[in-house]
Amino acid sequence: MTSRILVAAAVAVGLLTTATHAQAQTNIKQTGSAPVPISQLIADLKAASPYTRNGAAYQLAGMGPAAAPAVPALIEALSDPSASVRFPVTIALREIGPAAKAAVPALKKVMDDDINDEVAASAKRALRRIDPSAVDADK
Repeated sequence: MTSRILVAAAVAVGLLTTATHAQAQTNIKQTGSAPVPISQLIADLKAASPYTRNGAAYQLAGMGPAAAPAVPALIEALSDPSASVRFPVTIALREIGPAAKAAVPALKKVMDDDINDEVAASAKRALRRIDPSAVDADK
């Protein structure tokens, strides 16, 4: 029990640190230039650096339904080894909304199986936004 709490605390700190870095990267990319195209953000979801993948997911989340073309790449990113990437991916899918319906099976798997409780809870919130019946059916 104690180790699970420590792991959760460590992941929370990592998520906060990564989110701050991603926000800073977003501000750097958008200051004085055109917004980053979706195609670049999709490519960034596969970058070597988890910071880059995290930043891309948060930028896609900020685009809302306009990021729908990124859904296949976001589905793939749900299996990223880093929770600091999976978490913003669930947020991006939630913000895309019903247009992300193709992500429902993958989000259910994350909700049920992810070792990180925050990621699993965020996947459930995404499911509620995308297709409420997908969560209600599991009750």
